[in-house]
Amino acid sequence: MGDNKKDYTLNQEQIARFAKALGHPARIAILNFLAKRDSCYFGDIHEELPIAKATVSQHLKELKDAGLIQGEIETPKVKYCINRDNWKLAKQMFDKFFCDCLCKKDNCC
Repeated sequence: MGDNKKDYTLNQEQIARFAKALGHPARIAILNFLAKRDSCYFGDIHEELPIAKATVSQHLKELKDAGLIQGEIETPKVKYCINRDNWKLAKQMFDKFFCDCLCKKDNCC
């Protein structure tokens, strides 16, 4: 028997990656912190948030893997900042997603 399951579109996969990265309050706090600065070092982020260094590292990795932030090694430190291009892309994708999902009538159900 053939599998009739269709693949997700690249757009659906990308917006899901962004959504997953945004799906934890610590990551939102990190993004809020970085959005107020041009860049900052890992230690600055760790001092700002009430979570362990290892946990901050895991959250930074998720955000970086999703492309929402970027990091640059300046031995012995790592400097992070918002990835402005992907930030704009995420905003456009979410805007379109929420706009497309709006009901056409006053009452959906």
